Amino acid sequence: MPVLDVEKDLDQHTLTVTAEFAAPVERVWALYADRELIQRHWGPPGWPATFVRHDFVPGGGSHYYMTGPDGEQPHGVWRITEVDEPRSFALDDAFADADGHPDEETGWSHMAAALEPTADGTRVVFVTTFQSGEQLQQMLEMGMEEGLKQAMGQIDGILAEDPATV
Repeated sequence: MPVLDVEKDLDQHTLTVTAEFAAPVERVWALYADRELIQRHWGPPGWPATFVRHDFVPGGGSHYYMTGPDGEQPHGVWRITEVDEPRSFALDDAFADADGHPDEETGWSHMAAALEPTADGTRVVFVTTFQSGEQLQQMLEMGMEEGLKQAMGQIDGILAEDPATV
């Protein structure tokens, strides 16, 4: 399991996930920057992700949805705020309707990801900052922590494939 640690800080409104992958930084970076690859792991098992749009550049954005086992399709949108390939990226994240319009009622969160090489591959630290401790608590109650662990658990399988095809 690539997830090493999950820290929840309701006072600071943050969720920090640390993971390690047995692959070079450039291969791990591609898992987030490439539309075809991110679709393979963004949703947890049983909730595959479809990225309608994935413009992974500062000022760009993404619109995606996950399809649940009963056919439900929750949508999300990202506003990409920073990209420093292959070291880091940051984005604002919100639930959305089927047309990709953000749900302002549930609010936005901000995710910053840092990738760094290790002796055995790549360490990635994701820090998501929520608008309030209540918003973070709501996401945790919806299963965000377990969903992230399961989604990231799919990455090792993708990385084990031939790099020429991934």
